[in-house]
Amino acid sequence: MMKFNKNKIIVVISTFVAYLITFSHARVYVEVMNRLENGSRMNIHCGSREDDLGYHVLEGGGATQWSFNVNILGTTLFYCDVQWGNSSWFHFDAYDAKRDNSRCKSVCRWMISDDQGLLYGYNEGSGFWERFPMTTSMA
Repeated sequence: MMKFNKNKIIVVISTFVAYLITFSHARVYVEVMNRLENGSRMNIHCGSREDDLGYHVLEGGGATQWSFNVNILGTTLFYCDVQWGNSSWFHFDAYDAKRDNSRCKSVCRWMISDDQGLLYGYNEGSGFWERFPMTTSMA
């Protein structure tokens, strides 16, 4: 017969409940900024499996923003497709709970710059902008 330590079980259950409360109430803000050269307009379509945030046109220097709560399982994923001028559509994950839980705890900032469409994400922990890949999409 296995002997269980009540205190260890209570600590494990308390930790799990604290984790669920933290993630189920964690509000995250996402901002995608158009910093293309020459004030170029940028088309953007963002969403998740549950929410379609629609198509928008961002003027040069403009931005779009939204917020949400991270789901209890920590699997929240929001993505965006962007296009400007005669370019193809490009895809990136604007929030991936597994990647971004520590990188952008409260605000995920994204900046698309220059005519090559370089994508930069701000890391709240380090205080630096980091380059991220975009893939060609069929938006």
